[in-house]
Amino acid sequence: MNLIRTHVVRAATALGALAIVTAVSGQTRPMCDPDNGGLTLPLGFCALVVADGLGPARHVAVAPNGDLYVALMASGGRGQAPTGGGAVALRDANGDGRFEVKEPFGSGSTTGIALRNGYVYLAHPLTIERMKLTAGQLKPTGAAETIVTGLPSDRQHEDKGLALDGNGSLYINVGAPSNACQDPDRRPGVKGVDPCPILEKHGGIWKFDENKMGQTQEQGTRFATGLRQMPAITWHDGALYIVMHNRDQLDTFWPMTFTAKDNAERPAEGMYRATAGSNFGWPYCFYDYPAKRLVLNPEYGGDGKQVGRCTQFTSPVAAFPAHWAPVDIKFYTGTQFPAKYRNGAFIAFHGSWNRSPLPQAGYNVTFQPFTNGKPSGEFEVFADGFTGKTPLANPNDAVARPDGIAQAPDGSLYIGESQKGKIWRVIYRGK
Repeated sequence: MNLIRTHVVRAATALGALAIVTAVSGQTRPMCDPDNGGLTLPLGFCALVVADGLGPARHVAVAPNGDLYVALMASGGRGQAPTGGGAVALRDANGDGRFEVKEPFGSGSTTGIALRNGYVYLAHPLTIERMKLTAGQLKPTGAAETIVTGLPSDRQHEDKGLALDGNGSLYINVGAPSNACQDPDRRPGVKGVDPCPILEKHGGIWKFDENKMGQTQEQGTRFATGLRQMPAITWHDGALYIVMHNRDQLDTFWPMTFTAKDNAERPAEGMYRATAGSNFGWPYCFYDYPAKRLVLNPEYGGDGKQVGRCTQFTSPVAAFPAHWAPVDIKFYTGTQFPAKYRNGAFIAFHGSWNRSPLPQAGYNVTFQPFTNGKPSGEFEVFADGFTGKTPLANPNDAVARPDGIAQAPDGSLYIGESQKGKIWRVIYRGK
């Protein structure tokens, strides 16, 4: 790190614990919480809770002045009227590092959020909107402009992420409303439809003009296909990077071929580098985590070993354990963290539901190192402790589930979660 001066001041809190303030290049960083807000972090890092109780927080975005924008999902089960949603803008008005100013805006269930050229972009299940930001004001003013409308209304994997390439294009995921293209879906022994008709309007990434209003899916371009569900998307180094939720319930639907352990450990969550025309093989194949290769799905005649048609599809550039449920990815471009983190990827894993009778897993922020534009070395769990208990059998018992990551202007990292809507700021203070 290019530090003119780094020192650690320890001050007693009301509880007698120690808090930390780090001064770098004349700037004072906020005090971390004595317990890092419940998180477990690598040596040299600490964290503070900067906001709480926001509601079901999903992706987050940071403005150059440090204001934070948080997408909020609407709550309510099927058949119930949704409540909440929209987004909230946060500001630290008194300089203590915590967000005491909170201004809600927008409406409807929102999962993806991004900032560009004076607009905040909001991704909803059926539409993509943007709202104008005015200099000096925290939240946007005026009516939302609809960039994309009429997206598929199928209820499964409808959450949207969004990415902007800096050259006028916007990318969104359109998840597949299916596990493996069975008809009917999720039934024991039912073969997959071949070819899978779902891929015509789902299971891929669509590209749009970020400045053109009222576009339909047909007016966009299908940029990549063969993906199941992938709100974790980001543009980096000339390509779109995606981390995908792989298939569920191998043993439930194909018990003669797969065990509960197979289901819990084999269908990897893959990171993909997508360029125009990429095809990653869903629903015909899944990436086998232990074997490190694509294998044929049982819905298409696979026995857990056959490769078959999977040779024609693009494999992931990195893979992560089954059912961890990736929901956001951000590449680190700052200088506050040690050199090994630079240009590597942080991934928020929401956590599994489909590993029983084994304990649930994921519920963390993981770091994947990159060197010279390619994944290098094994991933490591960067931030843990979100669940509040180990082992975890029921996902609803988790205290927190990571859902959003954003890099602050000073190079620290924000992490958001969706159970209650808590936001942490992770700071490097040196070893």
